Amino acid sequence: MFCIQCEQTLHTATGVGCRFARGDCGKTAAVSDLQDALICALMAVSSYAVAARAQGIIDAEVDAFVPKALFATLTNVNFDPERLAGYTTEAQKLRDRLRGLCAEAGAALPSLPALADATWPSDAAGLSEAGRQVALDRDAARIGADVMGLRLLCLYGLKGIAAYMEHARVLGQTDPVAAAGFHRHMAFLATEPTEARALFAEAMAIGTLNFRVMEMLDAGATGTFGDPVPTPVNRRPVAGKAILVSGHDLHDLLRILEQTAGRGINVYTHGEMLPAHAYPAFKVFPHLVGHYGSAWQNQQSEFAAFPGAIVMTSNCLIDPRSGAYQDRIFTRSIVGWPGVRHIEDEDFAAVVACAETLAGFAATEPVVTQLTGFGRATLLDAAPAVLDKVKSGKIRHFYLIGGCDGTRAERSYYADLARALPQDTVVLTLGCGKFRLDGIDFGSVDGLPRLLDLGQCNDAYAAIRLAVALSEALGCGVNDLPLTLVLSWFEQKAIVILLTLLALGVRDIRVGPTAPGFLTPNLIATLNAEFGLRLISTPEETLAETLCA
Repeated sequence: MFCIQCEQTLHTATGVGCRFARGDCGKTAAVSDLQDALICALMAVSSYAVAARAQGIIDAEVDAFVPKALFATLTNVNFDPERLAGYTTEAQKLRDRLRGLCAEAGAALPSLPALADATWPSDAAGLSEAGRQVALDRDAARIGADVMGLRLLCLYGLKGIAAYMEHARVLGQTDPVAAAGFHRHMAFLATEPTEARALFAEAMAIGTLNFRVMEMLDAGATGTFGDPVPTPVNRRPVAGKAILVSGHDLHDLLRILEQTAGRGINVYTHGEMLPAHAYPAFKVFPHLVGHYGSAWQNQQSEFAAFPGAIVMTSNCLIDPRSGAYQDRIFTRSIVGWPGVRHIEDEDFAAVVACAETLAGFAATEPVVTQLTGFGRATLLDAAPAVLDKVKSGKIRHFYLIGGCDGTRAERSYYADLARALPQDTVVLTLGCGKFRLDGIDFGSVDGLPRLLDLGQCNDAYAAIRLAVALSEALGCGVNDLPLTLVLSWFEQKAIVILLTLLALGVRDIRVGPTAPGFLTPNLIATLNAEFGLRLISTPEETLAETLCA
């Protein structure tokens, strides 16, 4: 296998990347090979989707399927060989359907890459074997590390977009223009490009497309659940039977709440689901009693200690077999692990039945709260008051400390930086990186909380909109704002958010805790020269570089 897409990628004497029988995430070599084959099959579908669109043929099923299936290849999403093989079989059927529609239209097809017409085995074992032939580093010796790194930057950016497109689709947000752009980028990679400038431009175009998709996702979330409002969320158990909902999917959480109403079961969020408590649509359910646990990497110990049923709605899933809870965890949507019960539709009766057989929490603990809910509408409404505090000197600087959490010790930088910030600064958080700041009392500055949680990683759009609003009000560019972006990355959603910020011209972003393994020193140097992108250093150096005397 060869996998290099996440922050926990192995660095060994033989090179960078997980290359052995099992990746650090728990993905087996066979599953990695299945994912590589699926990626190629999806590129083939997109190649024909582009050709079909040139003839006025748009297939809505194809537009929905390709991002959803690509989402299954993200870090810690789907480890189930049979379902991955099924996605590849379905991809071939859709490719053949598009090919037939193009033939019926009678127009000559453009020259397509060989990958577009490849045939893949239907069984998982044969498909895994075939996948070895299309490992992502198969031509690295010929094209060089820089070109391969740029290809992977584009592919991983597209994986991030795929996740956001699927989240938006579930909330009723689709856009044929965004779908067309997604297919074009996938089809471009199917040609196995080797020109660095073209690949770099492609990466920026992928970032631009993601801004449109994030806007769709924001519209879907606020249109379905209302605009989030600042909300204190209980972080301690409440006596009673329980269901824990992890991942990112607010739609599934709503369905679970509806199906447990009046059943005597308390529902808790976990990980990136914490911001759900801030949406008006969820406030009508008194049995949504709080948030349990912290970030994804702690789930094995936290899930083992949770005395109820667990639902994983999207990434990030860690091997449940070692946590003594495999018999009470369920997967949903594109998430999968062999032997774990999967919910195919929106009927969570099996989850409810499981929760009813379990003890739940024996006692209610004293309430401890965490504030969330500073979404786009709240931030924009508060912008004039915030602007006044900036002009009067009461707020000197903003720090966006956001992104994915993880296990590396270097991630202590983010909490250390937050603790070191002076009282006239404000911290914005999003993603599960916020849990690094648990236990820090930030207080307030002139009545404004110094810690403003914007929500999930999916909600980065809110931070961008706030920055644009403040820059317009101050009559300056975004890069002239008293704002520093300090991002923690782990997987492909973070990569595409970074591409979006770069495509919007945002400079001097700090990223950590380590450089993405697929970015070579030459590529990092280019990003530094073009955008001022740099790796995190020490909190002291960051403060010295970002705060005016």
